[in-house]
Amino acid sequence: MQAELRMALVDDLDQLIRLHDRELDGETLAALKATDFPAGLALAPADEVAAQAYSNAAAAVAALPAAPDARTLDELAADYAAVYLNNSFGASTYESVWLDDDHLACQRPMFELREIYAAAGFKATDWRSRYDDHLVLQLHYLQHVLQADAVDGEKVANFIDEHIGYWFPDFAQRIALGCNTPFYAALAELTHVWLLRFRALLEEMYACPTPTREKMEAKIKRKLALDKAEISPIHFMPGAQGPSW
Repeated sequence: MQAELRMALVDDLDQLIRLHDRELDGETLAALKATDFPAGLALAPADEVAAQAYSNAAAAVAALPAAPDARTLDELAADYAAVYLNNSFGASTYESVWLDDDHLACQRPMFELREIYAAAGFKATDWRSRYDDHLVLQLHYLQHVLQADAVDGEKVANFIDEHIGYWFPDFAQRIALGCNTPFYAALAELTHVWLLRFRALLEEMYACPTPTREKMEAKIKRKLALDKAEISPIHFMPGAQGPSW
């Protein structure tokens, strides 16, 4: 992948990361309007669905005032908290919650992602405040690997297939239907179609076809089942550790 394209994708991710990372403020909103977001993204929409998502994002930004008052910012902050902090719409930002049978955080996907990050020389700044399988950290990882001198396109494609690209569509759909502001609904849709376009680009450049949803579901379930099987439960046997009374 040519350096110019890699840096353009890094810039795209930088914009998306900022918008998912923390609530929208007046300075960021002004920057979005000045750059005609999302028109400046390097990955243009490839079909009608993606074009609609880009159009929705543009309309959401255009509808916000150039100099937002306190009420507008409070509404955006409340919606950000509902989506990213409070899980008010039942759409967690953590992969473990989507993949674990009991919908628990800090499960095997978190540890798997930590290992993937470490192998690439990437590390969460503070895992206590944001676990490794968080949406933003997965986007940061993609940005990190694109900044390397050489990109292993197949490895990046596999990462998308098995991680963020697998559960994010469900997250985006639930947020788009549930949140209260057009901006965060549009951001979820936009990020979804951007990830799809990025995955398609990797397929074009590195001949790594996108697997079906069913195939990935079966693969992920096998992987999680194997992880559980490797953890032997500890059984209490009366008398084995001394008197049982």
